[in-house]
Amino acid sequence: MRGSTILAVVATVFASSLLHGQGLGGRSLTPPPTSLTIARLQYEPGDWYGNPTSLPNLLAFVREEVGLPTADREAIVRATDPDLDRYPLLYLTGHGEIRLTDEEVEALRAYLTTGGMLHADDNFGVDPSLRREIARIFPDEPLIELPPQHPIFGIRFGLTEGLPKVHEHAGGPPKGYGVFYDGRLVVFYSFNTDLGDGWEDAEVHDDPADVRRAALEMGTNVFVYALTH
Repeated sequence: MRGSTILAVVATVFASSLLHGQGLGGRSLTPPPTSLTIARLQYEPGDWYGNPTSLPNLLAFVREEVGLPTADREAIVRATDPDLDRYPLLYLTGHGEIRLTDEEVEALRAYLTTGGMLHADDNFGVDPSLRREIARIFPDEPLIELPPQHPIFGIRFGLTEGLPKVHEHAGGPPKGYGVFYDGRLVVFYSFNTDLGDGWEDAEVHDDPADVRRAALEMGTNVFVYALTH
């Protein structure tokens, strides 16, 4: 995808959100000046706030490598936020339990079936409850493994082997899963890799530069895919 084509798409994307206040650890809940950003899903219970430097670093990488005028930080939203649909991509991470209310399930389904996209990033331990909650949102659409040839792995950076491996969790290869609705990929689940760790500041995790680069490239692919599909 050429930068000029992506920038043309951006012209149609969303105004800024109306959240206010302060987030966990002092992070602002006031919306960034542009909603050309990623929205982080706040939920209970669970550490939705993990990897605090990850999304600002990913957004900076998108600006530098792709030329998109992204915000310098993510938005923080709840599933029931009335302005959720202003954001092209919703990011969910965590280590443990996720339990959505019926209202949140309904709101996420509405967001995802009307143009939004969810990137769920396994930060180790969240897999059982995450799969359960995705099945509540889409009871009739299965979570299926995506082949390396799927466009999400190569829309901006050609990751020919599919999802890159960042951290070892349960053993085995990383896997990218998806949920399709009316032929559109609405949920992307990166499992057994922890992309968010690869996006964090270099001193947070002792990852080689090429591993961090691959993680940022994959995150950029997800963001560009959400913008253009």
